[in-house]
Amino acid sequence: MKRHCGQALSWEMTDGTVELALHREPLNEIGSLTLDELEKFAEELEAATEHASALIVYSTLPQGFSAGADLRELYSKGRNLPADERVAGVRQFLERTHSVLNIIDASPLTTIAAVHGVTFGGGFELALACDLIVADKMARFCFPELRLGLIPGFGGIPRLKRDLGNAVVRDLLLTGRSFNVQKAQAIGLVSQVVAEGEALRVARTTAAQIGKFDRHTSVIAKQFIKPVPYNELRREIEIFCTLFARPAVEEALRKFVESTDRQPYLP
Repeated sequence: MKRHCGQALSWEMTDGTVELALHREPLNEIGSLTLDELEKFAEELEAATEHASALIVYSTLPQGFSAGADLRELYSKGRNLPADERVAGVRQFLERTHSVLNIIDASPLTTIAAVHGVTFGGGFELALACDLIVADKMARFCFPELRLGLIPGFGGIPRLKRDLGNAVVRDLLLTGRSFNVQKAQAIGLVSQVVAEGEALRVARTTAAQIGKFDRHTSVIAKQFIKPVPYNELRREIEIFCTLFARPAVEEALRKFVESTDRQPYLP
């Protein structure tokens, strides 16, 4: 895998570990630019699996891991378009995003999200596609989509149901509240809680330990304990698109975009 430095992402492989760094200001919102680069990364990741044992995904931005989907872009691209054209555009975007996250989810590598600060919406869903989440003590997790009249669209619901069960899904989805890292660890969402600023270092130590094990056994074990819920993921896209067509959602997106709050994504 060649070292790559894009506008939104950077990646490289060192000592058998692939590292994917998110660095798009203001807080790693996932829009067209990020998705384009994620697709390029996914292509290289599949080619690099023979030479690596682990993948680490992390953010270089001090505010957090990711605020989620780029809602400003989502609104501006669909503005003044007929409902069917708006829905077709968002469906294509979701299908492409799901394709990338499914590659990460099903990768034979052991994948680790090293998170801190804001880990919301689509950013939370990116972390959920990984096998392990290492979080520093300032991390917060949230699905704020309900405030917009939507559900998570990047695979969050099926992956949470697979990993944690319906009680956690209902709490996060229906209340819109955020979980701190202590709550996240108590419910089994986070595998390790570390000191502030230490998530990446600990993730690297974990990846080095993983590299000592038999590669074939690790791959088989992951396939056994982590099935990808493809049918539910497709259903999630359908529900999201149905909700997205409602005028109330367009109005909620407009209010979000026009908000003067410094961090309007916070609950």
